[in-house]
Amino acid sequence: MAETDPKSVQDLTAMVQTLLQQMQDKFQTICRIDDLEKNIADLMTQAGVEELEGENKTPASNKG
Repeated sequence: MAETDPKSVQDLTAMVQTLLQQMQDKFQTICRIDDLEKNIADLMTQAGVEELEGENKTPASNKG
């Protein structure tokens, strides 16, 4: 068991590279989700402000 099998080392290297790639992909996904959450919060804030402004401009007797 003291021998180092090159195939095992190659397999281990490939496995570690795959894990690192998966971790990087997940990290990038988390960053994108964070950015989306910020953008959604900004849009909600803008929509809320515009909605309030629109209500003030619209006459109350709009039905007819």
